[in-house]
Amino acid sequence: MADVVHKPVVSKAGEGALAFSRPSRLPRLLMVEIAVFLALAVMPLFLEFFWVVFLTKVMILGMVALSFDLNWGYSGIMSFGQALFFGTSAYVVGLLGRDMDLAQGLITLPLGALVGMTLALLMAMFLLLGKRAPTVIFVSLGTLTGSYAAERLAAAWYYIGGANGLSGIPVLMLGPVEFFEGPEFYYLAFALLAVVYLGCRFFVRSQFGLVLAGMREQERRLAFFGYRVQLFKAIVFSLSGLIAGLAGALYAYHEGFAGPRILGINLSTMIVLYALLGGSGTLIGAIIGCAMIEVGSLFLADQPVIRDFWPVILGVLMLLVILLKPTGILGLFVPDRERIGSFRRESGTGGAP
Repeated sequence: MADVVHKPVVSKAGEGALAFSRPSRLPRLLMVEIAVFLALAVMPLFLEFFWVVFLTKVMILGMVALSFDLNWGYSGIMSFGQALFFGTSAYVVGLLGRDMDLAQGLITLPLGALVGMTLALLMAMFLLLGKRAPTVIFVSLGTLTGSYAAERLAAAWYYIGGANGLSGIPVLMLGPVEFFEGPEFYYLAFALLAVVYLGCRFFVRSQFGLVLAGMREQERRLAFFGYRVQLFKAIVFSLSGLIAGLAGALYAYHEGFAGPRILGINLSTMIVLYALLGGSGTLIGAIIGCAMIEVGSLFLADQPVIRDFWPVILGVLMLLVILLKPTGILGLFVPDRERIGSFRRESGTGGAP
């Protein structure tokens, strides 16, 4: 196969600017993205009702996994708190529906996203914006503690259903249209996932994303150059909370239920595994990893021989993949040059570097 030719790009900012080096042929990562979304677009035409409902849930969880990939894959923030933003938003939307009979998605879905972003911003102020740069372990334990505390609080709070969870959430409405489980809700979740994905892709490919790439590869050097690294991380962390909050609001309407487990460390850990298995730092890998784990869990749990210990088998398989291929499943098909990005100093004359 012929070598990839990289065309020089002239920076408008002048000499010395850094930019992504874009290959002339269609990148493999882009082909994977197109294939995944095309498959999701046509699946309801061929699947039974059960699988349509199941894949709707997978896309919603994939949205949360996408929010984690922004944190870890692009900013180096190991967050075990995505379930906290996800579950809190689900509870808020559920309470509005149960107590105020408010299920208008034009109001509640943006509100759920706002709840997730606000909670993430408050946590970022505590964990990321201190006088000293926090370590990865400090942030991961801080978010994990918040998720655990929220789960215990929800399980003991009678007003929101306690350990039995919050039920009686009304059907989602967008204007006068009701969205029940099935193809209608599926394509709503698909549309929101596509919009969020495109927004994230634009974000990480922008100049802001270039700073994130620098933070991921050489955080200390970037701070030495005068960049406020922790402020950039706080912005990304808040954005990830917004995405998780939107997914949580959608989840509450889809399931008609919100329980303490969607706030806790079990789901938070699964969200991390979604991204690591699929391939962190790719965006699409988080969605692929989510689908693989959820489908694998469903299949293994349905096998009588291993019904009692299937989580152990699934855990060992995921551990082997992560240990043997740290770049995840996508690392088998997508080269590091595309996954990480290729950077070079641009010439002010437009010549070859």
